[in-house]
Amino acid sequence: MSISRHQAVGAYRRWEPTAFDADAKDAAKPAPPENAQPAPEPVAAPEPEPALDTSLPEGFQLPTADDIERMHEEARTSGHTEGFTEGRAAGEKDGYDAGYAEGKAQAEAEAERLAGLADELDTAMGKIDEEVADELLALAIEIARQVLQHTLATQPESVIETIRAALQQLPQSHAQIRLNPEDLALAREHLGEQLSHGGHRLVEDEDIARGGCRVEASGAQIDATMETRWRRVLESLGKDEAEWTPPEEE
Repeated sequence: MSISRHQAVGAYRRWEPTAFDADAKDAAKPAPPENAQPAPEPVAAPEPEPALDTSLPEGFQLPTADDIERMHEEARTSGHTEGFTEGRAAGEKDGYDAGYAEGKAQAEAEAERLAGLADELDTAMGKIDEEVADELLALAIEIARQVLQHTLATQPESVIETIRAALQQLPQSHAQIRLNPEDLALAREHLGEQLSHGGHRLVEDEDIARGGCRVEASGAQIDATMETRWRRVLESLGKDEAEWTPPEEE
């Protein structure tokens, strides 16, 4: 059997003399191999924890069953009271919020209703004002008509001023003046000289009511009848339904 070079080197160990000053015990120990790991250091054992003091304080007494029952009852009562208080507060807040919302809605509805009533009142007042104004105007027209009728009945000579005003608007000579037969005699009495000087001629016309006349000259005409004059007054007031009523028909 052959021996390799490495095996031969391992088998060979150099001799060294024994150290005489070494401890016999250490000398007796076998030498550790070259590749051996050092031994681990011993681990110290943990110190024991101090024991808990389970002794009770002097005068301390454990609660009895009645004490435990009482504590449970007190906790239950306290929880019930606290829950009732919190629930009541939450209920009051919810009730307040609901009542406020309902009251606000009612107030808004009432305000809207009052606004509608105010608008209706304004409309009604405007209509009343218009109706009153119409009634006042109708009353004024009726009063004016009665005054004119009374004036013509008591002062028939007022037709003379109507004839003169018509002749001033139509200054041509040889005019034809149409009058009610009852006014023709008055015209001759008060305007005889003026009519003769202008060559005017009086003509009876039963279709013309007392107090008015119609003057014609050279194709022109002045309508000064009571019906026409009255209609023009009413048209200026925005009215045209009232007609002139002659005094004799009263």
